[in-house]
Amino acid sequence: MINEVFRTLVEVTKDIPGASVENHKFCTSVHYRNVDDKSWPMIAQRVHDVLKDYPRLTLTHGRKVLEVRPLIDWDKGKAVEFLLESLGLSNANDVLPIHIGDDRTDEDAFKVLREGNRGYGILVSSVPKESKAFLSLRDTSEVKQFLKSLVRWKEQMSNVGS
Repeated sequence: MINEVFRTLVEVTKDIPGASVENHKFCTSVHYRNVDDKSWPMIAQRVHDVLKDYPRLTLTHGRKVLEVRPLIDWDKGKAVEFLLESLGLSNANDVLPIHIGDDRTDEDAFKVLREGNRGYGILVSSVPKESKAFLSLRDTSEVKQFLKSLVRWKEQMSNVGS
């Protein structure tokens, strides 16, 4: 069903400059960050028109993205819990889960990590925002810098142990 909707959305948005559609296996995203503001209502209408034929799918809104997903009780927080449990890492003391995100859909994951003291959520935002995230980075270059520092730290820790 998601693949079918993905193909249809690619077809109905291909004439809108800047629009892009991604298939994430369990959901499909229609991005309109690079679309002229005047065309945003047209994208929204076309997505809504496609979804009329799929009552078991729902539409959620993010930062200049429309996400089509199954109508089930599922969010990024539940995804984090599922991954930790299915990988046997829920109670591991030697694992530090980190979720980095820039969207309100990431708040569920931030909340799960914070409430259980299970890891760290990191919000990426150029402006201060209220969030369940533990930390905040301003942009993708800071994310890259942060991730590189984690790699360096891990390498140093590995060298101490040898």
